[in-house]
Amino acid sequence: MRSSPKRLRLIAVAAWLACVMVTLLIVGQARFTADLSAFLPEAPTQEQRVLLDQVRDGVVSRLILVGIEGGEADQRANISKAMARQLREDAAFASVNNGEPVHAERDRAYLFNNRYLLSPAVTAERYAGEGLRNSISEAIDMLASPAGMMLKSMLPRDPTAETVHLFEQMGSANRPLTSQGVWTSRNGQRALMVIETRAPSGDTDAQQAAIQRIETVFDQARMTSPQPAAELKLVMTGPGVFAVQSRATIEGEVTRLSLTGVAIIVIMLLLVYRSPTVLVLGLMPVVSGALVGVAAVSLGFGVVHGITLGFGTTLIGEAVDYSIYLFIQSRQLAAGSGDAASRQEWIRRFWPTIRLGVLTSIAGFCALLFSDFPGLAQLGLYSISGLLAAAAITRFVLPYLLPAGFRVRDISAIGRCFAAVAMRLQKWRVAVLILVLAACAVIIANRNTLLNTEVSSLSPVPPEAQAADAALRADLGAPDARNMVIVSAPTGELALQAAEKVASQLQHLVERGVLAGFETPSRYLPSIAAQRSRQESLPGDDAGQRVRKAVEGLPLRAETLAPFLQDMAEARMRAPLTRADLDNTSFALAVDSLLFNRGSDWVAMLPLTAPGVGGTIDEAEVRKALSESRVDNALFVDLKVELD
Repeated sequence: MRSSPKRLRLIAVAAWLACVMVTLLIVGQARFTADLSAFLPEAPTQEQRVLLDQVRDGVVSRLILVGIEGGEADQRANISKAMARQLREDAAFASVNNGEPVHAERDRAYLFNNRYLLSPAVTAERYAGEGLRNSISEAIDMLASPAGMMLKSMLPRDPTAETVHLFEQMGSANRPLTSQGVWTSRNGQRALMVIETRAPSGDTDAQQAAIQRIETVFDQARMTSPQPAAELKLVMTGPGVFAVQSRATIEGEVTRLSLTGVAIIVIMLLLVYRSPTVLVLGLMPVVSGALVGVAAVSLGFGVVHGITLGFGTTLIGEAVDYSIYLFIQSRQLAAGSGDAASRQEWIRRFWPTIRLGVLTSIAGFCALLFSDFPGLAQLGLYSISGLLAAAAITRFVLPYLLPAGFRVRDISAIGRCFAAVAMRLQKWRVAVLILVLAACAVIIANRNTLLNTEVSSLSPVPPEAQAADAALRADLGAPDARNMVIVSAPTGELALQAAEKVASQLQHLVERGVLAGFETPSRYLPSIAAQRSRQESLPGDDAGQRVRKAVEGLPLRAETLAPFLQDMAEARMRAPLTRADLDNTSFALAVDSLLFNRGSDWVAMLPLTAPGVGGTIDEAEVRKALSESRVDNALFVDLKVELD
């Protein structure tokens, strides 16, 4: 028994409404992101894995760089201190640094109390015979230098000036300038802060909440300031800030472009068909397909990328053709038969052609499903599911929703007009051929520069924000994050040992001017093997005899150095330093950002600084140094090259 047309229409509408309700519920719970790591490979090379680690969960990716501009220097300093006090109490932030000596005492104590374990200058040659005498003599001469004031009080306990050397080593890299107790820019017009969030930069919602919290604290500090501070301005940059800005930009662009596309389709359908009914029915497959696409990606990947949504929506625009085919072809068939007969005839004669077009589109997008790039796989799933949904609605729903006696306006006259224009254009075919040949010549002539391979050209971050980021990083003396050496090992101890071997070779490049400098976690936390070696280099039972012999003829009595002997004896017996000893020091952030666990391996990073302003690093020299270090898994990585 056949169902009546009315019953079929009710079933079709009910099924469509149920599908829309389910997809709306899924879309309402979907998470959207602008994180470009979705367009990085799932099975990366070693170099690409380093990039992925830093983009997704590296400590550097969690840093927010803050600048306070405008007003007077004392106003900026007071606002910076007030903000730091509040933010340090917020659990959302792992650390807040603005140059205040919050950890200064702890830092000095850490360096001084552990100087013999930290200093790479502690060797058996330096603490025996002529080496010890020369070390003490150099320290005495240093009393007349700018470091003499600090050394004078420490001389009885540190006559070899290990603490001074450590301070110089720790401060060898570019550091922010300090004014009125806080960090300031090179020109003195901006107070600086570095804030580390606990959430990774990929957690855009958490990053947005952190940014809003910083803005709120800044506004509160201005309002409670004893001095007028209305002219002060807050500037923030960093991966998390860019992620939030990018998401907002992409969502805005997707909304604007999608609405523009829909408006164009609506205007075209109204102008051509002049029927609200045709308009509503024509948009049903498009809107339904877009909803199904978003829901499918949300279920399949857990998050929908903004680029996938934007580009996928344009692909779903193909679906509007399905309803147009139905309208035009139904008009042709309805002239000599009833509605039910014309519907069945359309399904029999024309649906196979539309179905073939749908299948060819799906076949093309299927290739994206197997991509190593999750973002491209998202795009494939979005397009396939959306086109399937649009085609299914055109086939199983729209035919039953067409009103009795449905007709669309005859637009064959428009077609004949376009055909006539096309016929007249035939006389220009030689000119078109010449134009094509000229275009080919231009492409060939510019083949080396035609394609833009810079991934930065895809960035939705405006140039002024990128310029602000560069300025803040320069003021803060941030290391060059582009070039680095990576070593990995099964344990943190072995990773530190490998980093020390590499660092000894990189130091030669610094001395030759190939590098301006480099960072290494072993500078702040040497390997246990290195610490043991330094302990063994210190004199034992004959320490007193060595010291008395070393100070002969020097303006320093051996009895004055009794604290020195005691400290060396204690250093020889103490347990090696571990990561826990760095807690509550400013060195903890450096070690955590340069030494971390990745699955079953530990990774040590050594960022390299190019010589001069805008200089480049000689990759061949670095690779040669790595070869001479004899560390098998040492890897030179240019993050920009890998990202491009």
